[in-house]
Amino acid sequence: MAQAQKGDNVKFDYTGTLEDGTVFDSTLESDDCGHEDCDTDACEDEGCGCGCESGPMELTIGSGEFFSQIEDALVGMAPGDKKSVTIAAEDAFGDYDETKVFTVPRSDVPADLNPEIGDQLVLANDEDEEIGVTVTGVSEESITFDANHPLAGENLTFHLELVEIL
Repeated sequence: MAQAQKGDNVKFDYTGTLEDGTVFDSTLESDDCGHEDCDTDACEDEGCGCGCESGPMELTIGSGEFFSQIEDALVGMAPGDKKSVTIAAEDAFGDYDETKVFTVPRSDVPADLNPEIGDQLVLANDEDEEIGVTVTGVSEESITFDANHPLAGENLTFHLELVEIL
């Protein structure tokens, strides 16, 4: 049976889990990532990362389209083979950085902005540089934002199954 090599275009399924077993993303329809929109029609953003999309991922091995550790793990696999790969936090989305958490007075944000904890927003500074943030605190006086990636500080385990070599 053929084995995947660097440069091959392949299809594979994966389920990404955290150390506690929480599923954060999957190409498998039956896996629920736990995101509140996964079981509703509200999630229509393909590639949103909430686990709603299903079907094998397609990539060219070695192209840098996905984590290099995953692409490397696909080399030598034959269709139907399964493998698990763990990516350390610092090699995935980095370590959690407390300095990326900041609080802004309500007077510095638009009056019509009424965020709730967990909301993900894009803020722009005076130079129009954009930064993605998650709202982590809301009070009458201020709003606290976290600019870390939601998976920062997490070791990620990917359970892979090679579906097809194209």
